[in-house]
Amino acid sequence: MNDVSTTTPPRTLDDVLALSHDDRRAIDELISRRLASDVVLVNQIGHHIIHGGGKRLRPLLHVLCARAAGYRGASHIQLAVVIEFIHTATLLHDDVIDESGLRRGRETAHRIWGNAASVLVGDFLYSRSFQLMVELDRLAIMRILADTTNTIAEGEVLQLMQMGNLDLTEQDYFRVISDKTACLFAASARLGGEIAERDEATCDKMEQFGLMLGQAFQIADDVLDYQADGNELGKNLGDDLAEGKVTLPLILALQQAGSEDAARLRDIIAEGHADGLEEARRILEATGALEQSLERARLLARQAEALLEALPHSPYRSALSVLTRYAVDRSL
Repeated sequence: MNDVSTTTPPRTLDDVLALSHDDRRAIDELISRRLASDVVLVNQIGHHIIHGGGKRLRPLLHVLCARAAGYRGASHIQLAVVIEFIHTATLLHDDVIDESGLRRGRETAHRIWGNAASVLVGDFLYSRSFQLMVELDRLAIMRILADTTNTIAEGEVLQLMQMGNLDLTEQDYFRVISDKTACLFAASARLGGEIAERDEATCDKMEQFGLMLGQAFQIADDVLDYQADGNELGKNLGDDLAEGKVTLPLILALQQAGSEDAARLRDIIAEGHADGLEEARRILEATGALEQSLERARLLARQAEALLEALPHSPYRSALSVLTRYAVDRSL
């Protein structure tokens, strides 16, 4: 492990990655070992998505939280792999449901091997994550991860039910992103405190930190679907619109647009394809909905950062502060 007493506080994501280099390498090595299966197709699909790019943000969040909370053991590596396997399983299932063609700039697994294989390998990753979890033999940790996995599944169903819902409220939207995305951030952070045996109040604050961080991250992602280029986004621009996902920018635009633009935006969402992307972007820009959504994400990120006061000063706590900024500004 790095000597934190002599480490300069991180200021960029590259600094954070350098600080966590040893832990991240250990995570990658354990992923490779525990991903292995006697079934060739499991290995092929698992390798395709696990090693398909991405910064492993949720495992990174967990190891930083564990180190910031004072943990000095090695079990956080296994927990980080559990978290990554759960997340990857949700990606495999999501891409089938959404009929996505790209994931992190590469062709999705279901496009290469088919829907059935992708869903079943997602199930394999769920079951493998629970094998790893049980090996740790800590009931509190197993309960958190079991509850989190159940909440994610409910969030996926809830999002499916809300597809194309033009009357989706902000409250409904936050329920979806909290259950489907932010709850795994929350669990990743809380488990850092749990494994370091911090008191309940500190663990609660770490969980709330992760929840707000995850919400900010998802809102920023939803804005990027209308602002980024396809290479930056790692998927086809306008996919959310084509899939009928009513995200915060659309909710705010529908509230604030004039009657003609609001009616047109409703038609674009109802049509369910990306052909209306440019017109949707015009309305979103005109209403200020994109900037308002980003400001909401920035507020959540600031609130999350304030919760880090529960942890002692260290380079790891500074790294968590960097993550709150990265959640909204991916250029860090």
